Amino acid sequence: MKRLSLALILALAFTAGGLAQKQPAASPTPQGKHPQAKTQAEYKEYNTAYAISGGAQMEAAADAFAKKYPDSELRQYLYAKAMHEYQTENNPEKMLAMGQKVLALDPDEPVALVLTATVLSDQLGDGDPDRTQKIATVRKNAARALETVDTMPPPAGATPEQIAAYKDTLRVMARSALGIVSLKSGDDAAAEQELKAAANSGQAPPDAFVWYHLALAQDHQKKYTEALASVEQALKYIGSNADLGKLANGERDRLRQLTGAATAPAPGSPNPAPPPH
Repeated sequence: MKRLSLALILALAFTAGGLAQKQPAASPTPQGKHPQAKTQAEYKEYNTAYAISGGAQMEAAADAFAKKYPDSELRQYLYAKAMHEYQTENNPEKMLAMGQKVLALDPDEPVALVLTATVLSDQLGDGDPDRTQKIATVRKNAARALETVDTMPPPAGATPEQIAAYKDTLRVMARSALGIVSLKSGDDAAAEQELKAAANSGQAPPDAFVWYHLALAQDHQKKYTEALASVEQALKYIGSNADLGKLANGERDRLRQLTGAATAPAPGSPNPAPPPH
């Protein structure tokens, strides 16, 4: 199913003037304060490349720039733009690849950390040959994002309220990735803890995807009343996500039956099977 909140993160990052849109200096500035172009030619070619639209075109432009300027401090911003372009095209595999290129240049970039953790956790399957490595990467990237988000430069031109919501959204997505990977690993208690923290965030908009998976973690632990309340929240914020809506409605029907059976159980009636993760 699609996780629509991915669009929210990158909308915040780009429309509010996020990290990937940071304008570099055309000449040297104090060390550690701004990315730098070493020459006017580098600066001009960076701006030309950054203006390109389309995932494949932006990736090609970033690769060409990186080949011509292999030591440029600006390479990561072009790959971050490519990551955004692939997101708008609903291409998670390429978004993951671009996020990995950003992290190769800046291992502490919070947006790339969150997005790579999110894509890997969403795509994690029981039969993945590299499942153990993917789980480890999700946990490492999400945990590092939570450590670095407070020290990241704020989006340019954003208000204090927007900055708080932006950073909180990154925290929500990091905790959600941790929760999803715990859920898929069978650790329902840990999944519930992380997803509950994500769902009850104060700044970020409510996320139906998080509430639905919180309901599953609670359902697996036979916390049926709590799970029903969570899936009702998921349906409240479901929007146009038809796939998630179908799953959430099925989970609500199951939990309504179970909570009704808890007050007046029918002898010998089996419990409905829980849905898959």
